[in-house]
Amino acid sequence: MAVGVTLAVLITMFASNGFDSNRVKAHAPGAAQPTGAVAGAAFGTAKEGDCLTWSKSNAGDLTKVDCASKHLFEVTADIDLSKYPGKEFGPGSRFPDSLRFSELRDEHCLSAAQEYLGGRLDPRGKFVVGLINPGEAGWKAGERTLRCGLQVSGSQGIATKPITGGVRDINQSKTYDIGTCIGIKSNLPTDPVDCTQPHAFEIVSTVDLATHFNGGPPSKDDQDKYMEDACAKDAGDYLGSPDALRNKTLTLFWDALDARSWLAGSRSLNCLVGKGADQEGFATITGSAKGDIQIDGQAPVPPPNNGRYTPPPLPGAAPPVIPQPR
Repeated sequence: MAVGVTLAVLITMFASNGFDSNRVKAHAPGAAQPTGAVAGAAFGTAKEGDCLTWSKSNAGDLTKVDCASKHLFEVTADIDLSKYPGKEFGPGSRFPDSLRFSELRDEHCLSAAQEYLGGRLDPRGKFVVGLINPGEAGWKAGERTLRCGLQVSGSQGIATKPITGGVRDINQSKTYDIGTCIGIKSNLPTDPVDCTQPHAFEIVSTVDLATHFNGGPPSKDDQDKYMEDACAKDAGDYLGSPDALRNKTLTLFWDALDARSWLAGSRSLNCLVGKGADQEGFATITGSAKGDIQIDGQAPVPPPNNGRYTPPPLPGAAPPVIPQPR
């Protein structure tokens, strides 16, 4: 069987409030991009705990919905820029660019999210800190209030995945449904795609660490030992044979929960199958691992039956550049 490798070798879990420099850049969404909206009734009356959604790319149809319904954004605070000292945000001031809004998000919205969740925001979880501004038209009309909130973002930092329920009541673990394939660009994972499309890896299971670990955060070594056995069994079940992973020259991967994630309440991790690229990141796979696949355009050649197959050393163990989720 192909050896298991901790996902951290190839993947950075990067959120708007920090990253681990010893992990490799990859599919995590990064900081959420500020969203501009047409400042209407829903935006103007949105307050802490309200849930908002929209369908237009410019959020021009932003509406307030019950948090039990699908939505894209949960408000954690409102920021009144008219109270800022100086003239930067005063009457007649220029509409800030996306960089300035990003700075305002980092300055105000991270602390607001932490306070909203009672300090239990998983910095590597599925939710990222976002900001909605009033849009240029609203700004010109004198609106100076921003909405901080939490959202689920794709690899480009855009709120695209609906949330059902209030964030306080949702497991923040960043996991995907079994059978999901994660796309690939420049050898790095992106967003979920159909498994017939080029992808970096495929989710074979979700493991609940709470069934094995109690109390404080388990060490990475202890998590690895447990995940290696759990993922090996799950991969065999998912692929239909304990030899399928070996015959398709694939490798098992998993990540680990750090202390911050554990203390925020996250307990789940995915097991996934993929293959390291020759240089860095992942090889490109097409087709579900349950059936016929191609790796970098070629059908995998099963290794000889004599002796155990060990895949080549995976790249990315050394820290490269830095850049964000169920």
